[in-house]
Amino acid sequence: MFREFSGYRVNSSKSTILFLNNYERQNPKILTPFSDSEIIRYRAPQLVVNFLNDHFCGNREEVQVLDVACGSGLAAKLRGFRHFVGVDGSKGMLEQAAKTSLYQDLKLALLGTDPLPAETGQFDVVMIIGALRDGFVPVSVIRELCNATKPGGFVCMSRVDPKSESGDKYKASMEQELQLMVEEGLWSLVDTKELNRYMLDVYNDKSKKEEDEEYLHGTMYLYRKSLNKIII
Repeated sequence: MFREFSGYRVNSSKSTILFLNNYERQNPKILTPFSDSEIIRYRAPQLVVNFLNDHFCGNREEVQVLDVACGSGLAAKLRGFRHFVGVDGSKGMLEQAAKTSLYQDLKLALLGTDPLPAETGQFDVVMIIGALRDGFVPVSVIRELCNATKPGGFVCMSRVDPKSESGDKYKASMEQELQLMVEEGLWSLVDTKELNRYMLDVYNDKSKKEEDEEYLHGTMYLYRKSLNKIII
């Protein structure tokens, strides 16, 4: 999770698990990235699904989707795809996702520490929304996302830009890895899109009037896996 949030410092895989499983239960009135999406105006799931739908021409009723860092299942609740497998590092979030009855399977895994629980070339679409950031999901996981995708399938990713030095470094490292994978022939870029109002900046002063509220920017990326490459 985030290295520092409301007095909590998260700097190891063990503390990340504890954070994910306990923080919201112990602090129900404190906003976290997993809180009420309306309160923080978290638009990413809808934006990502729309972004993917704009580029996807297959039969959405038959497509197998891996929802990585699925949280409570916001993406699966949206119109479009129907067959979902979810992965998250929080047992509590998986319990919430299970209540939607929209997932065929839900798997607990701490990304970057545990291997992504998916077979090679298993899914038509792999998506990860909002989790690609410093202190949460490492850049190395991106290759696992590609590996889980069928040849010719899509990997759709979004990330928030948290206005920090560590966030800038993470973005540079991530985009370097994305381009390296293009050069290696693993996938090709379909589209990328900058988002000016990704979510409310919950780290800023909450006393501001609505018209003065600040938003964090974000970026969406869509790649298509090559037909003849397998990641070892």
